[in-house]
Amino acid sequence: SSAHPYDSSTYALTWCPPPGVPHCWVGYFCVQEPIWCINADADQTIRMYHDMHTGKWWWDTQKAVERATPGATIVPITISSDKTRLTQFKGKSAYPVYMTIGNLLKDIRRKPSQQGHMLLAYLPTTSLPHIKNKAARCRTVANLYHACMRKILSSIKEPGDLGVEMASGDGVVRRCHPIFAAHVGDYPEQVLVTGVKYGECPCCDVPRDELGDDHDIQYPFRDLNAAMNALNIADSFLRAQACSDQHIKPIHQPYWLDLPYANIFFSITPDILHQLYQGVVKHLISWVKTAYSQNEIDARCRRLPPGHHVRVFTKGISSLYQLTGREHADICRILLGFIIDMPLPGGASPARLVRAVRAVLDFLYLAQYPVHTEHTLALLDDALDRFHANKDIFVDLGVRDSWGIPKLHFLKHYTRLIRRLGTADNFNTEYTERLHIDLAKDAYEATNSKDEFPQMTLWLERCEKIFRHEKFIAWCLAGRPPLTSLRLVDMQPPPDRIKMTKHPSKKLVRFEALANDYGAPFFVDALARYTVSHCHPEYSNAQVDAASDFDFPFRYDLFMCPLLKLLLKHGLRSVSVYHKAKFWLGDVNFHRLSSDEFDVVHATPSQTTKRGHIVDGQFDTVLVNDGDGMYIGVAGR
Repeated sequence: SSAHPYDSSTYALTWCPPPGVPHCWVGYFCVQEPIWCINADADQTIRMYHDMHTGKWWWDTQKAVERATPGATIVPITISSDKTRLTQFKGKSAYPVYMTIGNLLKDIRRKPSQQGHMLLAYLPTTSLPHIKNKAARCRTVANLYHACMRKILSSIKEPGDLGVEMASGDGVVRRCHPIFAAHVGDYPEQVLVTGVKYGECPCCDVPRDELGDDHDIQYPFRDLNAAMNALNIADSFLRAQACSDQHIKPIHQPYWLDLPYANIFFSITPDILHQLYQGVVKHLISWVKTAYSQNEIDARCRRLPPGHHVRVFTKGISSLYQLTGREHADICRILLGFIIDMPLPGGASPARLVRAVRAVLDFLYLAQYPVHTEHTLALLDDALDRFHANKDIFVDLGVRDSWGIPKLHFLKHYTRLIRRLGTADNFNTEYTERLHIDLAKDAYEATNSKDEFPQMTLWLERCEKIFRHEKFIAWCLAGRPPLTSLRLVDMQPPPDRIKMTKHPSKKLVRFEALANDYGAPFFVDALARYTVSHCHPEYSNAQVDAASDFDFPFRYDLFMCPLLKLLLKHGLRSVSVYHKAKFWLGDVNFHRLSSDEFDVVHATPSQTTKRGHIVDGQFDTVLVNDGDGMYIGVAGR
């Protein structure tokens, strides 16, 4: 590809034709069954959104393709691209392009070990430094990018219109139509792909000076036909003027211009990593650090007790910089806790600031639900409304003077895009970042660092062949079982909500140790009440108190529970102790992905090591649903 009309330089593009990739996936993973809209209730009135086929785009596109060529099977193509560094000091980088299909379950696509994504190409990484004019250089880099992507995806244009025969895992041959559905990337990548100007929304027509000002105003999505008409004008001056009217750059033949059934402005997806954690949450943390005393914030961070999945920032958070998404997630777990009663400088009320922080955190965690319904999407919009209703506190405190943040504005598109393409965990750029390790960095380490891309592709090809052969051998050793369809969503909650170890952490722990070391001085009384209530559920509270009233371990009266008498008669003075319990909590609809981790509650006393060092105890605080409590919220007992 030529970089400049007056430059004869060429740049290497390493790529694989896409039609072979869907063949590979459809044949290896997919056992096709009829696809249905799944509802959350018996009356079939509450629609559920999770994988891509539950979104409206798939159904609308299926109808459009069926009108032209009946009997079609949609194969949605999802492209993701992101530049990454291969070395820390030599300055070498790679620009991988990854590809997956929506027919694969997101539980497969989110696991790199399942190879649900495949490397499609390595784009040129040049920044064209010989072009001195910055605007011309940026425009030429964009043209080079689109020229490469147009070359890569040109082979799905005809199959997308006419179809191509593909065999699924069960051996059935279908006429499949690979159709571009989504492009996953961070904000600079979204600007590059759509051609909009930096600082504007890549999806809708909101003016730059109104970003984030009013959540109630819904601007329409950009008009694809108007953008295509502007880009197709031959005269360069008129073309530039028409593109300026549409608020896009005059890119030379964007790669999505001729793809069938493609609308790039509807193909930009929500992104949990870069839009939320590395975007809105990053801004929120900086606002909080500006509004409050940083010394007090750091002191409260240091005082937090240790807990499972809770990172203790021993030096505070005010001095941290260049935080990763994981570190922002760790801060989110404690952010509301250490500011909820912190006074603002000057004696101002922190109520609105706390509400704004809580609203952002609510949106953050709701957006990560594996399954959405109209109810949860309404909760998502409500969280965003609550933030906009309270965000002016940051203006009053002098933290912000405007809200022109594209990532913050994009949150209002989440519900619409989830209804269209499925939940946000279908398109997280965290998967792309993880793929960089396997398909770029590890591949580079296998080369001699000279002319590396041919060596990297050869190494990856060999690794892929080994992986498939290992899978085939494992299938043969298992007796060649027939392929079965994976269940999309389990409507019933699994029974293993709480898991305990097979053997206790400690045996024969005396009651005195429970009171002194474990901080449970009323354990004996609680055990007595529990035993009486278990044996006599018909007893009133007064009868339970009377039957469990005794002086341990010697005196007991005739009104005591028989089981309790038996336990004390045989000298019950110790019990076995479990130091941790594992459990999981699903979303509002009881859904849990198989890849989710268990949460762990610790109850460990302080210990002294062999060298005499004292290790502090850890006793986590939990809310136990003891009867009439709801699955969500803290109401009840």
